[in-house]
Amino acid sequence: MPFDSPDYDLAELLRDVSSGKIQLPDFQREWKWEDSRIASLLASISLGYPIGVVMMLEVGGEGVQFAPKPLAGVTSGARTPELLLLDGQQRMTSLFQALYSDKPVATSDARGKKMSRWYYIDIKKALDKNEDREEAIFGVRDDRTLREDFDRKIVADYSTPEKEFEALVFPLNCLFHHAPFVEWQTKFLTSDPEKTAERALLWNQFQTEVLENLNRYKLPAIILNRHTPKDAVCVVFEKVNTGGVPLNVFELLTATFAADGFNLKEDWDRRKVELGTRPVLQAIENTDFLQAVTLLATQARRQAFAAAGDDGVAPGISCKRKDVLKLTLGEYQEWAERVTEGFIWASQFLAAQFVFRARDIPYRTQLIPLATLKVVLGGDAGNYAAMEKLRQWYWCGVLGELYGGTTETRMARDLEQVAPWVCGTGTVPITVAEATFRAGRLMTMKTRLSAAYKGVYALLMRQGGRDWIKDEPINMATFFDQQIDIHHIFPKAWCSRNSIDDNRRESVVNKTPLAYSTNRTIGGDSPGAYMPRVEKAAGVSPGELDAIIAGHAIDPAALRAAGFDAFFTHRWEALLDLIEGAMGKEPVRDDLTDADAAAFEDEPEEIEDELVIETGEPVGALEP
Repeated sequence: MPFDSPDYDLAELLRDVSSGKIQLPDFQREWKWEDSRIASLLASISLGYPIGVVMMLEVGGEGVQFAPKPLAGVTSGARTPELLLLDGQQRMTSLFQALYSDKPVATSDARGKKMSRWYYIDIKKALDKNEDREEAIFGVRDDRTLREDFDRKIVADYSTPEKEFEALVFPLNCLFHHAPFVEWQTKFLTSDPEKTAERALLWNQFQTEVLENLNRYKLPAIILNRHTPKDAVCVVFEKVNTGGVPLNVFELLTATFAADGFNLKEDWDRRKVELGTRPVLQAIENTDFLQAVTLLATQARRQAFAAAGDDGVAPGISCKRKDVLKLTLGEYQEWAERVTEGFIWASQFLAAQFVFRARDIPYRTQLIPLATLKVVLGGDAGNYAAMEKLRQWYWCGVLGELYGGTTETRMARDLEQVAPWVCGTGTVPITVAEATFRAGRLMTMKTRLSAAYKGVYALLMRQGGRDWIKDEPINMATFFDQQIDIHHIFPKAWCSRNSIDDNRRESVVNKTPLAYSTNRTIGGDSPGAYMPRVEKAAGVSPGELDAIIAGHAIDPAALRAAGFDAFFTHRWEALLDLIEGAMGKEPVRDDLTDADAAAFEDEPEEIEDELVIETGEPVGALEP
């Protein structure tokens, strides 16, 4: 990635910004520096201090075609830029508006309140070695006044050149414009004959010690040549962007498509609204959507290569950043609508697995290949045999915890392997083949930070577990109406009183999905005490309640006897059977070593789930 590193005269850079020779790529955020920061920047330059490097990209490369836009405040006619400013937007925009523009700077105060400012430098303060240079540079209102008392009292007025001369303040925006500068200088020296000699001495010193720093200021630059690939631009921007806001591939692709007259952001905003009507899809991000499109586009390229019978290495199926950035507008438009439909179908698939909201999705990243598999399989995805295999693949990914971390390779591999397997023409995909669940993992699954924890929570509802009081099956409607969530079976307060160790108390083995109101009825009591309350609230007999509780893979007899050890052993085995049924393979029945347990997510305890009134009596639960 060749680059040059020239030093630019500040005046030359500002002229190039004004003419449009230097512009921004469309993905750059808006300029937003506040008044005090601009004054500080001007002070640094007036002292000749370095303010960092700017980075620009040559325009004209075949692989990098971003839509350009002028820097904020530039009003000159549109032209094709020669350079795009990648890093340094905030500094260059501040310098252009303060030193070159004929309009006041559009900025804000420290509280974010918008304001317009002209910037001046106090000549005497700038020359005083005992003065802080930042105190010598200041902004005034757009009417060139300084005011106090909620803008009702004018304390300084620089609205005419004569008033500027009298106050000995120099307007910085005329510095790099020859005619206005000469005119101001001449009038300053001659407007009051009695002060000409005094002002001449002062002006000469000011020019030598202050203005020369500005006039001769050089800004180092890094110029990436036009052959720099788009993914390299993205990486470089992330590494050097002094604005502190990370850039993603969506913004780079937005700028690329804008060059073809297509507004990717508007298109995504519309699709996001459509997807967001389904609670489980509300966390889908624009980069997720682009990865799904890229998987399908690269698969189509691979298929076209094979059909052409060309020699060489076939292109791979991928959704890595460099491949997302190679998407053409035509490819995006070809696949975007089908991907949208794929995600909508994925939401229905998840609902059938009893995953109803975004916070309960084990792996958001697994939705990307799931949506693309629907696109590839079409109507066949809903067949009995196809759904059985898709469910097995999904639960192997969840309970095998295979979709954490960097997943681009797995997504591509699953798209390539799962579809033929579902159709009966391929072998078992690697995600299904390599997925394992170790029995000891149940002891370490304590919060919804764990994908497997969320998976068990959903499986308990999927197998027919109903609320203990409300006689309604759990579905999309009742899940939200009843505020279903996962709660302790043996309450935390009871466990603490009976010396139950923290690991077993907080394990998913001791938790089950219940309505919020039911959990309040349970409170913090022994199961032997709360079971009669639940029977009364539900209006059922002990035998009927036992049948309901058994639907949660719980031994009712152990629960009524408050026998925690017997309950835990029975439910441990019942959950392993549930997991085996979902994955289509038997769990590995061994204990986890300390080193094994450390390999899983660090899971803090849940927020206290029992509400205790002032008397100390547990009366309900508030587990998130």
